[in-house]
Amino acid sequence: MIVATDVLYDEEQHTGLAAAVAFGGWGDEVAQREWTHLVQDIEPYVPGSFYKRELPCLLALLAPVLEQLSVVLVDGHAWLAADRPGLGHHLWEALDQQIPVIGVAKARFYGGYAQEVLRGRSKKPLYVTAAGMDPASAVVHLLQMHGPYRVPTLLKRVDKLTRQRVEAAGSSP
Repeated sequence: MIVATDVLYDEEQHTGLAAAVAFGGWGDEVAQREWTHLVQDIEPYVPGSFYKRELPCLLALLAPVLEQLSVVLVDGHAWLAADRPGLGHHLWEALDQQIPVIGVAKARFYGGYAQEVLRGRSKKPLYVTAAGMDPASAVVHLLQMHGPYRVPTLLKRVDKLTRQRVEAAGSSP
């Protein structure tokens, strides 16, 4: 099972709402399963150490399905620079280096490196890095994902799922 993840934060409440969509194949248009998990007492944001606040949210979200995972996609970077791990690498480490993690970011990390991927007719790339997988394979997988636009359908879906759950609650996560 492939899982795409996202987290939305409420700075005032110190919470993070983590969301996941699971699918079986890279070209799938519809998720097989969707779920969210609310995490209390998140860490404050620290530039360059984003993983410290996001990693606990993702681990709690993924805990019920660990044995079923084949790949995890995160909204962010697996590597910030050649010698500087990002969220995806920290998640891969926390998963005992057993489950590859693909980082898909909408912005380049300043001074970092990533594979630039253009999808559809977009002139603005996505930035792809990977931990536990060859970066070229990660790029191929991202290009195989469903959707004619820059951001694949299921990555849009996980973002929307997070926001819908927040709106349904009537406030931030």
